[in-house]
Amino acid sequence: MALTESTMFPLGKQAPSFVLPDVVSGKQVSLDDVKSDVATVIMFICNHCPYVKHVQSQLVQLANDYLPKGVSFVAINSNDAEKYPEDSPEKMKQVAEELGYPFPYLFDESQEVAKAYQAACTPDFYIFNRNLECVYRGQLDDSRPGNDIPVTGESIRAALDSILSDEPVTVKQKPSMGCNIKWKE
Repeated sequence: MALTESTMFPLGKQAPSFVLPDVVSGKQVSLDDVKSDVATVIMFICNHCPYVKHVQSQLVQLANDYLPKGVSFVAINSNDAEKYPEDSPEKMKQVAEELGYPFPYLFDESQEVAKAYQAACTPDFYIFNRNLECVYRGQLDDSRPGNDIPVTGESIRAALDSILSDEPVTVKQKPSMGCNIKWKE
């Protein structure tokens, strides 16, 4: 596991489109299917990373708090499932069902979507406005495994609250940190 920071996707850049399989429903899901007229949160996560495990319950809480406000959420796993079988679509489905993910959990087998978003680590977070322009990228909050800071989703919540108030997103945007995406050779 190599501790890796977000590459910090450019603000204002358009969300790259995608069509990926949802491991729970088995359906193909596109960016157009999940985008919101308010804000769209795209999360690159996986199953085995301790940094993702550290925040999983907050991801569920965050989505449950903001879905009723018109914000959409989607999670994408781009890890090499052959070398990391815990990140296979079957295991993804199991984790999504056990934790009650209220958002689609998509598998990026080709890793092309992760490359298009310049995703570098898990977890890695992006928020796009109603026009699918990036207004936030970076961390969920300041909590990391072992640092005794509670997992609150504060950074994402502040950005979403700004959007919901029709205010510019001015929250200090710090890179996320976690395991590097497990790229295929």
